[in-house]
Amino acid sequence: MSEPKIGRVLVASLHQAIHDLMPTRGEFYEDWLSPRRIRQGKVGRARVAGAISFLREEGECYSAVVDRAGRYAVDWTVGDLAPVERLMLRRLPRSLRVRGILRASARLIRNLHEVAQLDFTVRHGAGVVRLDGSLFCDVREPPGRPLCGFYGGLLKRYFEFFDVSCDVQISRCRGTGESSCELLFDTNHSDS
Repeated sequence: MSEPKIGRVLVASLHQAIHDLMPTRGEFYEDWLSPRRIRQGKVGRARVAGAISFLREEGECYSAVVDRAGRYAVDWTVGDLAPVERLMLRRLPRSLRVRGILRASARLIRNLHEVAQLDFTVRHGAGVVRLDGSLFCDVREPPGRPLCGFYGGLLKRYFEFFDVSCDVQISRCRGTGESSCELLFDTNHSDS
């Protein structure tokens, strides 16, 4: 059985976020996330997991880096949506736009890491996103804090891109011992 594919955008966004927020540590992480390997698409799950494992030891920097990496992933891929899909998402009534954004987010997450699956429930602009297969939450010992910030940043940025402000909070995390990751989102404070 072949190793699950890791999308180049996930690796590149993580690499860029590390260099932006921890410039003095960038060289250390290039052992796992080298630009040459990223360009060639030769960064596998083990290298990414190794980098994430060391990143978790960086304390509060971990949360900031993975949040920014999730945002970069959206910024760098939303242009890949068909122009008609982008136009439709912008023009849909708010309730349908929220669902469309969540479907587009689910596709992006599968493209970033093929074993990751996102399901959602939404009602009146608020709901729950369930995530299985998070690469960020594969741990031996639970760290005591949620590790799903990449997906929280990704969701928040996707909503922002389509003019819907959104609060996203991690309510459950597989990394802390839960069976899956769960993020709560609320777009009701928005007037978009």
